[in-house]
Amino acid sequence: MAEKKLVFTGAKWEPQVGYCRAVRVGQHIAVSGSAPVDVNGALFAAGDPYRQAKRCIEIIAAALDEAGAGIENVVRTRMFVTDISLWEEFGRAHQEAFAAITPATSMVEVSRLIGDGMLIEIEADAIVDSH
Repeated sequence: MAEKKLVFTGAKWEPQVGYCRAVRVGQHIAVSGSAPVDVNGALFAAGDPYRQAKRCIEIIAAALDEAGAGIENVVRTRMFVTDISLWEEFGRAHQEAFAAITPATSMVEVSRLIGDGMLIEIEADAIVDSH
């Protein structure tokens, strides 16, 4: 098996749940669900679906960078949202980040996320060229 690299952010949920922000094995990187929190772990942009989605993508980009990749390496995203009627705002943030690479994606409504006020959580998978 290829070497495994783990990326941690220090989020309070990581040790409680037993996970890390991202795992890289060989060319594949899986980024855990990234929620809209600020650097202190507090809710980011309460009530603003677009800004919350942008923040999730920023967190994903930072995890990818630490794992030796970038947004351009993303091949799949999954968006979990608490109100699907806000899909255009979530989608606008996603489009701004990923339009050039157009990964496969899903947007699924869920009843709630781990933190009050969180409107979206995004996961990503990336593949890094072996060259």
